[in-house]
Amino acid sequence: MSETIFMGGGGKDYAVHQGLLLKYANRHGLVAGATGTGKTVTLQIMAEGFASAGVPVFLSDVKGDLSGIARAGSEAFKLHDAFTERAGTIGFEDYAYEAFPVTFWDLFGQQGHPIRTTVSEMGPLLLSRLLELTNAQEGVLNIAVRVADEEGMPLLDLKDLQAMLVWLGKNKSELSLRYGNISTASIGAIQRQLLVLENQGGAQFFGEPALELTDIMRTDPDGRGRINILAADKLMSAPRLYATSLLWLLSELFEELPEVGDPDKPRLVFFFDEAHLLFDDAPKALVDKVEQVARLIRSKGVGVYFVTQNPADVPEDILGQLGNRIQHALRAFTAKDRKQLKQASQTYRDNPRFSTEDAIREVGVGEAVTSMLQSKGAPGVVERTLIRPPSSQLGPITAAQRQDVINSSPIAGKYEALKDRDSAYEILRGRAADAAEEAEKAERLEVEAKDAEREFKAGRRYDSERVGKSTSRKDKRSSGGFGDVLTKMVVKELKGTTGRRIVRGILGGLFKGR
Repeated sequence: MSETIFMGGGGKDYAVHQGLLLKYANRHGLVAGATGTGKTVTLQIMAEGFASAGVPVFLSDVKGDLSGIARAGSEAFKLHDAFTERAGTIGFEDYAYEAFPVTFWDLFGQQGHPIRTTVSEMGPLLLSRLLELTNAQEGVLNIAVRVADEEGMPLLDLKDLQAMLVWLGKNKSELSLRYGNISTASIGAIQRQLLVLENQGGAQFFGEPALELTDIMRTDPDGRGRINILAADKLMSAPRLYATSLLWLLSELFEELPEVGDPDKPRLVFFFDEAHLLFDDAPKALVDKVEQVARLIRSKGVGVYFVTQNPADVPEDILGQLGNRIQHALRAFTAKDRKQLKQASQTYRDNPRFSTEDAIREVGVGEAVTSMLQSKGAPGVVERTLIRPPSSQLGPITAAQRQDVINSSPIAGKYEALKDRDSAYEILRGRAADAAEEAEKAERLEVEAKDAEREFKAGRRYDSERVGKSTSRKDKRSSGGFGDVLTKMVVKELKGTTGRRIVRGILGGLFKGR
C-alpha cells in the first residue's frame, strides 16, 4: 500500500509528484476556492485516494455530482482525451478507470439510507443552534432535556420533545422553584421553531434506529474503504439543518471513538463541504466546541477537511489546525477580496520560484496551490499543482443506478423502517389517560355520593312527617348513627382536598414516579 495519496503534478512542467502523506492525513485540511475552480473534482480524487488506501470516507454531495464515484469512468466520456493528456503531463502512469465502493445516505431517506439520531443524543447545545434559539429559550430547552433524563423519559423524536414542553408549561410553577424560570413565551417560541423544522423535513432526522458509527467506518473485503456520500442537494434548502447534522455526526465521532494515538493512516476522513454554513452567526460556545473537536479528534484517527470558497470562512483558531491545504483560485474583484487573498497567501510556506498571492489568483480550473505536511509534520513549501484526473465517473449517475447501489449495500434494510418504541410522548399520554380515568371515577363517586345524600335527606323528611315531632330519643340516635356520619365524611372528602387532588392529577400528577 502506498504511504501517499497522489494529488497531482507540481514543480517545473508539473513533473514533480505532489502527495498527501497518510501518516499526517489526520492532521486535518482545507480545500478552498471560488465556484467553478475545481473543488468538487479535488474532493472526488481525494475520496478515491483514501478509499484505495483502505480509509473510509464521509462526504456530502451538495450539488449531486459526486454519485459518479460509484461507477468507473469511460473512454466514451467527452473529457477522456483531456484526462489522458493530463495524466501524461503529470506522470500518472497507473491512470485507469475504476469504480469505488459507495454507501449512499440521505436525511430524508429518498436518495440513500436514512440517517437518524435522537433528541437526547443531539443535546440542547446543537438543538438550540438548529432551532436558532435565544439564551432564555435554550435555558428552557436544557430544563426539558434534564427533567426528561432524570425521570427516565426518553426523548427520541420531535413529538417527544413537543409533549415534554407541553408538560413543562403546565407544571412550570413547581418546576421553576428547582430549575429556574420557565416562561410560557419561551416554550411557545421553541414549539414554533419545531414546527418550522418539521415543515423543512427535519422531523425525519430524529428517531430510531439511530445511526451506528461503525456503519460509516466500513471497509470492503478487498481492503478498500467505503465512501459514504450524503445526498445534500435538497438538504441545502435548509442550511441550518445541513450544518447541524454534520456537526452532530462529527461530535458523535469525537465522543464515541477511542484514542488511537498517532496511526499510520486515519480510521476515517470526514469532509465538511460548504463549511461557511457551520460558522455563519454561530454562537461562541458552538465555535469553541468545533475548535475543541478539531484539536482533539485527530488522536482518535479522524481527519477533518473543511471545503469552502474562501479560507476566511473558517475561524482563525480552527484554520491554524488545518495542515494539508489545497487552494484553488480566488477572485479579487473588491478591496475586501484583495485583502482576503493577501491573508490567504500569507498562511503558506513561501516558494522562491513564484509569488503565492499571484499564483492563487492565476491558477486555472483543475489547478491549485497546495501545501502538504511533510516529515515530522512540518508544512511543505507551497507549490502550483495540476490536479490529477478522477478514475471514477465525472458527474452524477442515474436514479436507477443509484437505487441498485442502495439495494446492494451491506446495510440495506437496516435503517429504512422507522421504530417508534415507548418514549416521552407515549409515557405522558398514558399517564394523562390514567389521570383522566381517575378524575372521571372521582366525579362519578361524587355524583353518587350526592345522590345518596339527597335520598338520605328525603328519607329522613318522610320519617319525620310520619312519626311527627314527638320522635323519641331512638330517632335522635338514628340521625347521628355511624352510616350517617360516614356518608357525610365521604361527601365532604369528595368535595374537599381528595377530590380536587384526583382531578388535579390530569395536570399535576402526570410525572409521578418513573
